[in-house]
Amino acid sequence: MTANTASSGSAAGRPGPPPGRPCSIAAALQILGEKWALLAVREIFYGNRRFDRIVRNTGAPRDRLTARLRALEEAGVLERRRYQERPARYEYHLTQAGRELAPVTQALLVWGDRWAVDEPPVTLCHHDHALDAAWVCRDCGEEVRQGEIGLEIHSPGWQREGPVG
Repeated sequence: MTANTASSGSAAGRPGPPPGRPCSIAAALQILGEKWALLAVREIFYGNRRFDRIVRNTGAPRDRLTARLRALEEAGVLERRRYQERPARYEYHLTQAGRELAPVTQALLVWGDRWAVDEPPVTLCHHDHALDAAWVCRDCGEEVRQGEIGLEIHSPGWQREGPVG
């Protein structure tokens, strides 16, 4: 899927554009912005693909989690796969779009470890060591620092400060 398709909001299962500044963050939050959605994605990343485990580990009300999982499936973040015929039972698996949320969940975990909890409850590992991920530019290979990021506006009628005029 191209960036243009993803930002248009017109693809099946996606809400229309949010009000205010045209923004991919706002569009993503329409799909992922409710806490049960990202916590369900977290559990599937952790390997918990069955509904009962996702409910137990997120603490989500069953009806609310059901709605979030359906919305994530409609948005192309998850897919259900049958693992039992009678009765029919399903597991949830991340699609490519869902797997690409790994840096998002990792960033939230790092931020939460630093600002929201006294002691980190989990550590992400890479091989035999704690993961210390960095934001690296694919073009030049340099680590990106906050003060080095620019902004190029592509939405007609908008500038950094807001709407033109």
